[in-house]
Amino acid sequence: MKAVRFARVIFLGVSMVGAIGSVGCQVDIAGMTLPSPRYLQDDAQFFAPGHDFKFANEEAALAEGQAQAGR
Repeated sequence: MKAVRFARVIFLGVSMVGAIGSVGCQVDIAGMTLPSPRYLQDDAQFFAPGHDFKFANEEAALAEGQAQAGR
């Protein structure tokens, strides 16, 4: 009984060390925080800046409705 429990504890400990070791860790190199050693193979994505006003479409629809009502 104690041997089975000891084996479980050892297995759990080895599993935890393996899981922690398989996860990429952050590294600070030359003032940059790099997420993992494979950051150069990651595809960079660019998102164009949007409107400063988050409800631009709603504002345009309201202005159009007011213009139609004022005919």
